[in-house]
Amino acid sequence: MTDMAEATTVESSIDLGQALGTLLRRYLESATEAISDLPGGPRGYQVLSIASSNPSSNQAGIAELMGLDRTVMTYLVDDLERAGLVERRPDPSDRRARLVVLTAAGRTTFAAHAARIGEVERALLGPLSETDAEVFRQLLLKIASAGPVVGACEVPGIADC
Repeated sequence: MTDMAEATTVESSIDLGQALGTLLRRYLESATEAISDLPGGPRGYQVLSIASSNPSSNQAGIAELMGLDRTVMTYLVDDLERAGLVERRPDPSDRRARLVVLTAAGRTTFAAHAARIGEVERALLGPLSETDAEVFRQLLLKIASAGPVVGACEVPGIADC
């Protein structure tokens, strides 16, 4: 059997769940290493990313987007707030809720960590051409945004829930 035929046989024997699990584990290992200095690691980065792109995000909304329990989100935001990266402000549309807002240090830290995460993503998608990597990202985002949010604690292999 040729190398190409063997590769095709191996690739076709891996189901979608196994492939996604492998990709997620690789991403989490690399991202955790790349941003180990950030409170909460990849989850902390996601909070900064959401707060950066949507300044009207409240803590409960971010928790829902990330599929995290509200208690876990509270501890995560506490850690980011102690580090001076975010602050909580009253939500003008709901006095019981708190907006999570990046501080100046949070914006700077997010930009630096976004560059590191970009490197992780490029390495992870390295086997794909730039065009294929962009198509993969777009399709993945389309699928992810179409379905209900699955709690991170419901996914096997995700710790710290």
